[in-house]
Amino acid sequence: MKILFVGESWIVHMIHTKGYDSFTSTKYEEGATYLLSCLRDNGIDVTYMPAHEVQVRFPQSLAELKAYDAIVLSDVGANTFLLQNATFYQMQVVPNALELIKQFVAEGGGLLMVGGYLTFMGIEGKANYKNTVLADVLPVVMADGDDRAEMPSGVAPVATASHPLTDGLGEWPKLLGYNRLTAKPDAEQLLAHGDDAILTVGTFGAGKTAAFASDCSPHWGSLEFMNWAHYPAFWSNLIRYLK
Repeated sequence: MKILFVGESWIVHMIHTKGYDSFTSTKYEEGATYLLSCLRDNGIDVTYMPAHEVQVRFPQSLAELKAYDAIVLSDVGANTFLLQNATFYQMQVVPNALELIKQFVAEGGGLLMVGGYLTFMGIEGKANYKNTVLADVLPVVMADGDDRAEMPSGVAPVATASHPLTDGLGEWPKLLGYNRLTAKPDAEQLLAHGDDAILTVGTFGAGKTAAFASDCSPHWGSLEFMNWAHYPAFWSNLIRYLK
């Protein structure tokens, strides 16, 4: 199976103040290194596209996307796809990347969205996927505005339906937060915390879709989750389900 994994990268620009003097430093980080290694170890062919590369390297045609069986979007907002460099700086007319993803799924491709500060609606609503065509594609209804549920004391999702993706996993480790989502009527909610859907699967056209409301890495992805014995198998099985 071959996937395109997009997002889970960021740049931190810091100000260091020491008495009268200050200086700045910058570092680049990627959050999905462990997850991607787990997927590759389980035989999944992963092409990784960090968030900042989307604006210059995301496929510009459906034919290019069809080189993959599934697309994973994790912690990268809609603006990154909609305001590519050619459009924002050179006023060029280019294909709508989110429309291409929608068509890709409709024609049989898989789509997984993983939660985070810039997924679903995200912090201050800045991820903004509810107001894009992917709202039609995803198996969940997104909240308005900031959809974060911060859970510093941790919450363990509970299985709400029997399904090969979740059966046999036992008690889930605690997560430190998630995006508030509701499963669509025609979708299948597999994990939940109270009224909030944590794992939902569905279909769109000929393709399969999934939404995991929490993160695949810190900080919502707690150390307990990252060290969970079932972590590699859960993600690998979820990815394969999309084919």
